Amino acid sequence: MINSISKNIASNKRRLDAELIVDDNFDIINRKITIGEKECCLYFVDGFVKDEILEKLMEFFAHLKKEDVECTPEEFQDKLLPYGEVDLVDKMDTVITRILSGVTCLLIDGYEKVLAIDCRTYPARSIEEPDKDKVMRGARDGFVETLVFNTALIRRRIRNPNLVMQMMEVGSSSHTDIVVCYMKDRVEEKLLSNIIDKIKNIRIDALTMSQESLAECMYKGSWFNPFPKFRYTDRPDAVAASVLEGKIVIIVDNSPSIMILPATIFSIMEESADYYFPPITGTYLRLSRIIINIISLVLTPIFVLLMQHPDWIPKGLEFIKITDTINIPIIFQLLILEFVIDALKLAALNTPSMMTTPFSVVAAFILSDFAVSSGWFNSEVMLYMAFVAIANYSQVSYELSYALKFMRIFLLIITGLFSQWGFIIGILLTTCAIIFNRTVTGYNYIYPLIPFDFRVLMKHLFRVTLPASEKSR
Repeated sequence: MINSISKNIASNKRRLDAELIVDDNFDIINRKITIGEKECCLYFVDGFVKDEILEKLMEFFAHLKKEDVECTPEEFQDKLLPYGEVDLVDKMDTVITRILSGVTCLLIDGYEKVLAIDCRTYPARSIEEPDKDKVMRGARDGFVETLVFNTALIRRRIRNPNLVMQMMEVGSSSHTDIVVCYMKDRVEEKLLSNIIDKIKNIRIDALTMSQESLAECMYKGSWFNPFPKFRYTDRPDAVAASVLEGKIVIIVDNSPSIMILPATIFSIMEESADYYFPPITGTYLRLSRIIINIISLVLTPIFVLLMQHPDWIPKGLEFIKITDTINIPIIFQLLILEFVIDALKLAALNTPSMMTTPFSVVAAFILSDFAVSSGWFNSEVMLYMAFVAIANYSQVSYELSYALKFMRIFLLIITGLFSQWGFIIGILLTTCAIIFNRTVTGYNYIYPLIPFDFRVLMKHLFRVTLPASEKSR
């Protein structure tokens, strides 16, 4: 099919009406107007256009005379269209995509180009603090589902001409807008070229799940390793800081979660809250988070191991032994509770917000009390699993929290089957899963440990002052 624009507006209208199925779609509008005795037509999607701007444009067009419009499309764009965001499009498939993405397209009889007027607006929620990635002090704004709002939040923080927002489209049906954001004078060119090539080479019908679909398209390796391959955040300040460090940010339309590359285990563990407190407090929070994550991984497997070998319990810690009757093997108690905790999480997600707190209280106190008194679980097991459940919330990354959960379940099973040798093998396999986790950028997952970089490692472990950080960079 011919993809060019015809000078005959009737021919263009017939094709657009057929391609866009205008007769069946109530929200796709083709508004016939006359500009300087020339037959014209506006195509737009109802709900995507700013009515007041469109009204002012039509009022302006109504005052144009025949001699005013005896000009080329370029001259019409420059002299007769009083609006900032206007493009000339000479391909019919591009016109269709622009209309469906919310751009108003103006067809003028005798012109082989269409004027694309970007006066669109999208239904959007207000900018507010993310529910998951909260801080006790600092900026309270967060990303939303509208791409241009998200890029504006970054521009607001980085007023530098080297900040580049490069837009691309992915999906033969969805035509999802994707923006690759980076600092031109700080980004690694090889890494940037690699990421852009991966996005351009994606061949898929639609990014149905936004950034997760994009991640699955970009990452061609095995997903058996549960540790996250990307870092996500909903906070503009975290994104701005990452961009200034030379990292690449990927923004997907219709998603408030932003991807940051390259991602390592240390960068995924970092939180914005660390930087809104003095260095000593930020360092304490960061080290506490790392230690808590390690303890949550090995606490219950070590408990199972010590219950298998009571004589290994150090002197002074004999009180950790279970003195009550054990009706169900400890390993099965812990595995059951791992699934029960997730069941309660899923139930809380589908509970009306006004009922979430009462539901949590009922689940935490009544169910646990009856579970212990009925003999299903021992109180010590409930205590350790309660710590593990709380520790999971110390990590802002859902992906990392569940990666640690999966490895903890694996450690429990292999320790229960093979005792101390199983525990050692489980720890080694977990360490290998972290060390050899393959990421989309090819960077080592545990950098700066491998390759070793003492300065960067200290920066990840300890919160330094801003002047010291900029000096080291």
